[in-house]
Amino acid sequence: MERLLLTKGAILGVDFGDKRTGLATCDPSRLIATAIGVISPGGIEKTADAVADEAQKRGVSAVVVGLPVNMDGSEGGRAARYRKFARLLEERLGEGIPVCLFDERMTTMTAARFLNETNTRGQKRKDVIDALSAQIILQNFIDKLKNMRAQG
Repeated sequence: MERLLLTKGAILGVDFGDKRTGLATCDPSRLIATAIGVISPGGIEKTADAVADEAQKRGVSAVVVGLPVNMDGSEGGRAARYRKFARLLEERLGEGIPVCLFDERMTTMTAARFLNETNTRGQKRKDVIDALSAQIILQNFIDKLKNMRAQG
């Protein structure tokens, strides 16, 4: 995370999933995260390929992948798979674009609550919940970066 304090430019946020992977990006000044969609290439390798392609296409300076963490702060059972995904992504992106794992606690619940409040149901809900989760992960991450910078 400290390495990302030194970088500038847009960041790609990723809510990795076995079926769908949500994506979000932020503006180069890192103020606002925006959901950009969902990909479903199938399998961890193909998903890493697709996310790396998206990162390069968008010219981001870093990628943040949500990491499932239990409420007590311990890593969930799926964390090893997410760590593997992040490693595969790092291999594809090389040294130029750092990949950071970030605690995604409560993001899916927050996204679901928002979709409930906006009465988003059915297929439309499936289509947006992962992208919205990626947006929340990325917004939480850039907010944390801002706080770290402010503290010195």
